[in-house]
Amino acid sequence: MSTENEGNEVPPAPSAPPVPVASPDASPQAQGGTPGTEGTAGGPERPAQPAGADQPVGHQAAPGGNEPTAPLPPVPGSAPTTSPVGAWPPPPSGVPGYGDGAAGAGGGAWGASYQQPAPKPRGRGGLVAAVLVAALVAGGLGGGLGYTLAKDNDNGGSTTVSASDNGAAQIKRAPGTIANVAARALPSTVTIEAEGTNGDGGTGTGFVFDKQGHIITNNHVVADALDGGKLTATFPDGRKYDAEVVGHAQGYDVAVVKLKNPPSDLKPLVLGDSDKVAVGDETIAIGAPFGLSNTVTTGIISAKNRPVASSDGSSTSKASYMSALQTDASINPGNSGGPLLDASGAVIGINSAIQSTGSSGGFGSGGQSGSIGLGFAIPINQAKYVAQQLIKTGKPVYAKIGASVSLEDSSDGAKITDQGAGGAAPVEAGGPADKAGLKPGDVITKLDDSVIDSGPTLIGEIWTHQPGDKVTVTYKRGGEEHTAELTLGARVGDS
Repeated sequence: MSTENEGNEVPPAPSAPPVPVASPDASPQAQGGTPGTEGTAGGPERPAQPAGADQPVGHQAAPGGNEPTAPLPPVPGSAPTTSPVGAWPPPPSGVPGYGDGAAGAGGGAWGASYQQPAPKPRGRGGLVAAVLVAALVAGGLGGGLGYTLAKDNDNGGSTTVSASDNGAAQIKRAPGTIANVAARALPSTVTIEAEGTNGDGGTGTGFVFDKQGHIITNNHVVADALDGGKLTATFPDGRKYDAEVVGHAQGYDVAVVKLKNPPSDLKPLVLGDSDKVAVGDETIAIGAPFGLSNTVTTGIISAKNRPVASSDGSSTSKASYMSALQTDASINPGNSGGPLLDASGAVIGINSAIQSTGSSGGFGSGGQSGSIGLGFAIPINQAKYVAQQLIKTGKPVYAKIGASVSLEDSSDGAKITDQGAGGAAPVEAGGPADKAGLKPGDVITKLDDSVIDSGPTLIGEIWTHQPGDKVTVTYKRGGEEHTAELTLGARVGDS
């Protein structure tokens, strides 16, 4: 992933697996927790708070709680621990860092940090030349001795057989093999370098979305290049293009960039169906871990619908939430924004965050943490919808229920707070939750068939839907269980 928030740690959601956590002394991009914010998409923006690697679900959340999805990294500053479901900006929660920023202990993110190349030392040309001459002389002697010995012992020793160059060149990898999938997908992936006006930047990955030159990546990969920065995309064959950001969604952690003067031979990667992915399915990840472009790693889907929260580590950062695909394919800083493929080569997700055991610093610092087999990807069905909105309008659209939920550590569900963020009402008047009869104090335990154990989990689940979708909410009031049907509302933009 690319960035992480520093700040107070956010307790992990009891029933949700741990989310990458950033340590307080992580770099500016270290993970941080995000306090609760509006539970509805489009709610008032809130200060970052401690959180965990993919915001509020419906409306504003009441202050005083930490996001509960998985152990979330601390976020700079403090803020209320409630968040409007689906509102923006979601409170920073303990989240896995992205990678180009700092990854706190227990968290990591994708983009590898950008650093100017170190100056080459002087005064070694003579030494190198001397070594080369000595090597050539030794090689000559060795060759002569080798020839003499071979001539004298022509009938002894062993004989080996080497494959002909022609035969090796004609070997074809069968469809479905990793080598075949990689050969077809690599030409449509790019290594992205983002540099800010202050010289800071990072490296991430992206892939061709359409023939018009649009590239999908993570929001945190291009964040440094916003507001006048520089962005470039390099293909595996060495072709390098300047690019510009078409639109970015911090809440979803998705961005679309477009190549300037794109080539005519672009081949978009085939998009799969992330809803049909099963635990145990093979996965192939492509990216530039630690700047090593065009790297291919493999694994399996180790879990689905994993509630993850991540943030960029800045004091003004807003958390990103996702109901992620979890994979054990090796993913490291620099893999952010790259495609996660299935065995057929179809894209099923966008690599976005990792859980890390790093004890200090973060991606971009002296001691970057690496993969421990827990990587998280944004499901492609969600990313496709977001990308299409960004290309069409330049702004993201979030689904919301219109209620603020607590982001405190809890395993009982998402509680609608008694007070909304910034003094707003906890339940938006005339909003979806209000029309469905929900009230402050209600605890949402299910959204359709998905179990909800915390506010961040509810937010992530709501954001997998689109405005206008009809959902069934199961909630508890006074110890009794109730259900309500509601139609999700919409919020446009990240603020």
